[in-house]
Parts: sequence; structure tokens; C-alpha cells
Amino acid sequence: MPNTLKTKGYAALRAHSSLEPFSFERREPRDHDVLIEILYCGICHSDIHQARDEWGGSVFPMVPGHEIVGKITRVGKAVTRFKSGDLAGVGCFVDSCRTCSSCKQGLEQFCTEGMVGTYNSVERDKKTPTFGGYSSQIVVDENYVLRVSDKLPIQNVAPLLCAGITTYSPLRHWKVGKGSRVAVMGLGGLGHMAVKLAAAMGAEVTMLSTSKAKEADARRLGAHAFCLTSQDGALARLEGHFDLIINSVSASIDLNPYLATLATNGTMVMLGVPPKAVELQPFSLIFGRHSLAGSLIGGIAETQEMLDFCAAKNITSDVEVIPVQKINEAYERTIKGDVRYRFVIDMKTL
Repeated sequence: MPNTLKTKGYAALRAHSSLEPFSFERREPRDHDVLIEILYCGICHSDIHQARDEWGGSVFPMVPGHEIVGKITRVGKAVTRFKSGDLAGVGCFVDSCRTCSSCKQGLEQFCTEGMVGTYNSVERDKKTPTFGGYSSQIVVDENYVLRVSDKLPIQNVAPLLCAGITTYSPLRHWKVGKGSRVAVMGLGGLGHMAVKLAAAMGAEVTMLSTSKAKEADARRLGAHAFCLTSQDGALARLEGHFDLIINSVSASIDLNPYLATLATNGTMVMLGVPPKAVELQPFSLIFGRHSLAGSLIGGIAETQEMLDFCAAKNITSDVEVIPVQKINEAYERTIKGDVRYRFVIDMKTL
């Protein structure tokens, strides 16, 4: 194949198979592209869902990974925002239509023609598959690449490209700041970032958890209060308290008692994806004019804002760095919740 770059990676060759070494081709950088040597890539739970075709529509072979940090090694002749040697990041998407109303508002994640996912997607030509960050290098249009500060350990920065922006975006959209009362449900990869970010924005943060063992960590991460929701009457004592609830729980639970803890005009934002449809009592929303909302990730501008905010506030993810050869073990441990709080692959071990 002419004008391509030989690339090493790890791929799922079929649903439910273990990931294994995989060689493939990337395009040579075009005029507006940058070539990034991938140094670290986070493992997101969505990587597992898609590699195992648990959401449907997976295309194989699949090279997962959308929490990418690395060093730019080459730039196209028309590139203006980056130079060789810069640290850079790539998140959940690598292109969009650029012309729809969402794209023009900087909400590329909601592109009406569909954003181009960093992996398990196809380029704008509708035929070239995208391969993600479990690989040695990636080529991306500069408009979809993020600047990464050298002030923070980049292995801890990698999960910000998904877990960070997924929690930052709703906090910003619902205007969290000093005086806001925010609850976080679920202390995992998303939840631990929600606690850190909300606290850094000046909010009063409460961790809602079924496990007493999570309290010490929640407070270490910045939570001001902890509610053991499995305790009788615990949620009832918080009725009408929160302006915003960040719900990162992916298990099927009864949301109605949690919605009752919202203040008037309060909102619960769904980030986790339960396996079954949610059942709601309408009165959980009607009384108090409560809202149940969802949020995805953020656009490029907001993701850059998040990275800059984290650099200024010295915020990163809590990570466990692993060699690429332990990917399959890390997948199993992630499913069991046996990580505090995000696995990051050292791609130099590829």
C-alpha cells in the first residue's frame, strides 16, 4: 500500500476474544495532519464494551483506545497549531462534518452527521476504518488534537481525554461554582474525576456510595461529605439538598430516591449506562421541577479548556500504569472494579 505508515498495536480480532498484537497501516500525514508517537493510552470501560460487542455494531479487527497522550514527531506543511516535539492529546473523536450547527457551536461530539470515533468508526470517506490508541502512533487532523501541558505527569493526564471531559462538561454546562451543592454517584474512573473537578470549581461535594470503604478515598479526592446510601434513611435525610447530581453508576438502580435529594430546579445527569431501561415515577420530577438529563463528552474547545483547567489546578487522574502485555488482565480487573481508578498503558512497552 503506497504512502502508509507501518504501525504496531493490540487488537480484538473478534468479539469476546483476547486482545493480541496486531500490525496495520496508517496514512502518511496530509497537509493539516500531525503524526503522534503514542506514549500512554488509558483504558476506558467503553473500550471493553466495544471490544466485546456488548453495545452492538462493533467492527473487527478493532484497536481500542481514546485516551491518548504522546509526542508529535511530524507535522503537515499547512499545520499552524503544533510543531514537532510538542506534547499532544487525542480524545474520543478525530473528525466531524465541521459544517452542521453543532460543529459550528464547538459541539462536535453532537455532530448531526456523526463524529468520527477514534476507533471502531470510519473516516469521513465512509470506508477507511479508524484504529485507536493501543498502538505505537496515530495520524490526526490538527483541529482535533489537544495541547497537553508539561507541568503534569502525562501518564496521569491520559484519562482526562475521556473521563476528565465526560465529567467536566456537565459541571460546566450546569454552571457549577462556589456555593453549588453537588453529589457524585459512583466512585470509579468517572466518579473520582467528578469529585476532583467539582471540588476545584468551588462546589460543596458529597459522595453517594453503597460502600463505607469508599469514604476515606472520597474525602482524599476532595469530597466534603459522604453518604452511605445503603443505610436506612440516609437519602431521606438529604431530600431537597443538591443542585446537581453526577450519576456515573452503570448498574441498574432505583433512581427515584436519589432524585428526591435534588433541590428545586435541580438536575441529575446520567453518565453511566445501565443495562436495562430506567424506571421513573413522574412525581420524582414533577415535585421540585427536577430534571433528568444526560451528557456525553465535550467538544474540542471545551476539552482544551478542561486540560488547561486541570493544569492550572494540578488535577490528574489516579492511575495504575501497566505494560501493554497486561491489557487482557486489566480488562478483567476493570470489570471487577479492581483499579484505583484508571488503568493506563505504557505504549513504550509495545
